[in-house]
Amino acid sequence: MEGVNRIIREQLHSNVPFISQIAEYLINAGGKRIRPALVLLMARAFGYQGTQHQMLAAMIEFIHTATLLHDDVVDEADLRRGKSSANALFGNAASVLVGDFLYTRAFQMIVAVNDMRILPVLSDATNLIAEGEVMQLVNVRNPAIDEKRYMEVIYAKTARLFEVSAVLGALIAHASEKEIEAAAAYGRSLGIAFQLVDDLLDYAGETDVLGKTVGNDLREGKMTLPLIFLMSHCDESIRKTIRECIENHDEASLPFILEAVKASDALDYTARKAQDAANDAAQALSCLRDSQYKETLIKLSTFSAERNY
Repeated sequence: MEGVNRIIREQLHSNVPFISQIAEYLINAGGKRIRPALVLLMARAFGYQGTQHQMLAAMIEFIHTATLLHDDVVDEADLRRGKSSANALFGNAASVLVGDFLYTRAFQMIVAVNDMRILPVLSDATNLIAEGEVMQLVNVRNPAIDEKRYMEVIYAKTARLFEVSAVLGALIAHASEKEIEAAAAYGRSLGIAFQLVDDLLDYAGETDVLGKTVGNDLREGKMTLPLIFLMSHCDESIRKTIRECIENHDEASLPFILEAVKASDALDYTARKAQDAANDAAQALSCLRDSQYKETLIKLSTFSAERNY
């Protein structure tokens, strides 16, 4: 990770100081760095001994950070990782354009790695992530969104980048096709577990711990799994209140709905789905030989379902 951080610093350089300023602000804000760690761990788990996996890990972090910049503009978010979001601090226009800079810098880094197997994986994934964000935008204030549609969105906008992170680690290690498929299954399930817990914590977490405002999804009219479950298992009067809140941006109903979610089985159901996905991730690693890297990947799957931040 020290090598990854060094590469991130080097690649953030721009002849336009304002770009470097915003990018540095985001990188210094921290974050879990799970996606780049996933590249490193998976590469080592398959026996890779070189250093190019560090460049791939840094590239993944750039793509992820670019999506965060754009997400916060779309969501009009004020907080990110416990600090003011870049758009709140520097403005929407700067955030969008620096996000574009990070995307394009990531693809310059792909060229530097000079491995043509990587380019289609990353280009397809980046395109799907953008589609996932548009799908989520279209779904806003639509109370008819069901669990199937929700799962399609979280795969595209979140789990796909986890999947690609794991695949890149396997690719750089010249793993077999079967092993690459196992890495993809692990990353995909890990990403789903991670997003499910994110959506659970938006109802059950604490702002100081999460580093972002709790209740934002409901406030923004997003139908995530806890609310979808409640809609399917509550009486018609509560269902009507949820529909009116989602469709009409009725903030007066927010406290009632938040309490209704907590009082139902919605959070337990979401937690169970996250645990199932985490178990699937760990099971996908059965083809790997035992090592400290495999052990850490299994611990990472456990963390994804049990975390509170």
